[in-house]
Parts: sequence; C-alpha cells; structure tokens
Amino acid sequence: MMKNVAHIPRVTISHNPTALENLPRLSEKVGCKVYIKRDDCTGLAGGGNKTRKLEYLIADAQQHGADTLVTVGGLQSNHARQTAAAAAKFGLGCELVLEDVKGTPKADYYQNGNVLLDTLLGANIHHISLEQEVEAYTSALLAKLKAQGRKPYFIPMGGSNVMGSLGYVRCANEILQQLAEEDLHIDQIVLATGSAGTQAGLLAGLIAANSNISVLGVAVSRSKEAQEQLVEKLLRETLTFLDIDPNLAKGKVVANGDYFGEGYGMTTPAMVQAVKRCAELEGVLLDPVYTGKAMAGFMNLCATGEIATNSHQLFIHTGGSQGLFAYREAF
Repeated sequence: MMKNVAHIPRVTISHNPTALENLPRLSEKVGCKVYIKRDDCTGLAGGGNKTRKLEYLIADAQQHGADTLVTVGGLQSNHARQTAAAAAKFGLGCELVLEDVKGTPKADYYQNGNVLLDTLLGANIHHISLEQEVEAYTSALLAKLKAQGRKPYFIPMGGSNVMGSLGYVRCANEILQQLAEEDLHIDQIVLATGSAGTQAGLLAGLIAANSNISVLGVAVSRSKEAQEQLVEKLLRETLTFLDIDPNLAKGKVVANGDYFGEGYGMTTPAMVQAVKRCAELEGVLLDPVYTGKAMAGFMNLCATGEIATNSHQLFIHTGGSQGLFAYREAF
C-alpha cells in the first residue's frame, strides 16, 4: 500500500498553495495557452522551489538532532539562500560550501544577488575556487564540525534526494487540486531541471495520482541523456520510498538539453531575451540560471512547432530572480 505523504514529518515554511496564473500576453506571442505556477512566491527569503524541499529536509534534520545545516552549490545558488533562511528560521547553524562557476559575469557575482542575502541570513560561506575539490572540502568540513561537538546535517546540492523530492510530490497534488478547482486542462508541465529533485518529485506525485500529464524538463547543465538518467534514478528511489512500483518511472522522464549554452550559469542570448520578454509582457521576473533558460527553450519549442499550437502548457516558476542582481552586466 502506498505511503501517505501527509504522514511524513514536515515543517511548515512555504506559503501555499502558490498561485497558478494565466499569462495572456505571453500566450498570444508563443501561440499556445500558457499558465505559470508561482513557486517563486513560496515566501522564504525571496521564495523558490527549494522551500518545499526544505520542509521535509528540516524535519528530517530535527529528527536526527542536528544543530547545523551544511550544503553545497554554485556561488549564486538559490538553494543555498533558502537553506540559510531555513536555518535562521529554525535556529540552526548554516555552513554553505559555494564554488565559483566559470564563464559567469563577474562584476557583481561575488558580492551581490544570493551571496549578499546568504550573508544577511547569517550563513558561514566557504568560497571554493575552480581548482579546489568540493566533495573533499565538504567531507573535511563535516568531520571538523563533528570533532567540535556539533551535529551537522548534510543536504545535497539542490536538496535533491528522496526526502527533498517529497516537496514536489506534494506540489503535484497541489497542482492537480488547483486544476480541478479551476476546471483547467493542461497538456504538459514545463520546468528547468538541474539537480533533478523538482522534476523527479513532480513525476512521482503525478504517477501516485494516476495523472497522465507529461513533464518536460529543460536542462540547465547537462545533455538530454545525462539529465534523464539522473532524474529517472531519483524518481525510482522516490517511488520506492513511497511503496510504489519503481518500474512505473519507465518512459516518464523527458528532458531537453539544447538550451543551456556553454555550461551551468553561463549566459545565452536566448536566456536574456526570454527574461526580458517575460518581464515586459507579464511583469514576471525570471532568473538567469534556471527559469530564464527554461523559458528560452519553451519559447523556441513553441516557435518550431515541437510544442503544439493552441496546446495548454504550465510553466513552473522555480524562483531565483534574486540572482539577476549578480548578472547585472548581462542585461
């Protein structure tokens, strides 16, 4: 019998349900009906998708008696900002191991955007150069904290493990409820996919609810094949945790790796255009690393006809507009 997600320990952080909005002016431009799920408005220090994951991760940390959260990411990580905020909210220490990202705009990258907010939130930031090894550094840090008598709880990049993915199992139920209440039909959900937890969690939730809505992940750092493999692995693990047949994952994971450009966090002209168009058409602020690239991909797939004209599409806004300030020179 399938586990009841409502019985899994969770702290309450996010403002939900987040709004599901119609984007009429953007819809007119791209030729299909576009809705947006406003997970940029989850409420934790600027919001974003990681807030949903942290509700389960913080509960798990508390059950383990942790007094310090440790996580890793790129220097402008949205996940790191939300982890720092959650740590502050629950009275935990926070150690952020943040690595430099090659090819990113540098004028504001080291001091503004998420880095500024991490500092305000009281996190201890460990700056990792391109030459350093993140895993080795993090392992040494965890050992050092334990030797000091601390009780660290390690959260993987993006909060993307089974526990974190449960946040998007819950979100899938929220979306299905909103669609039913508003009598809306959706052909496909589109989102940025990176560390895999959001896409895997959504798919697990949809599978659990016997929904046949497809999910397209626009990859922000990997090829289609590599991203699909990463998401399917976590999806199978999440289904297994929920006591659902993991083989139901087969054929469900779809990613597109054509739009991330030269690498993670590196700007593309299409991303810049997508961010500007959404701002100018709908007053919606995307981000330069995730949603900007996902929207650029979505717009192009609409233009080429790969996404059918007049179809109904739901774009998940996973947050991150705070990162715009670190990428000022790109705009």
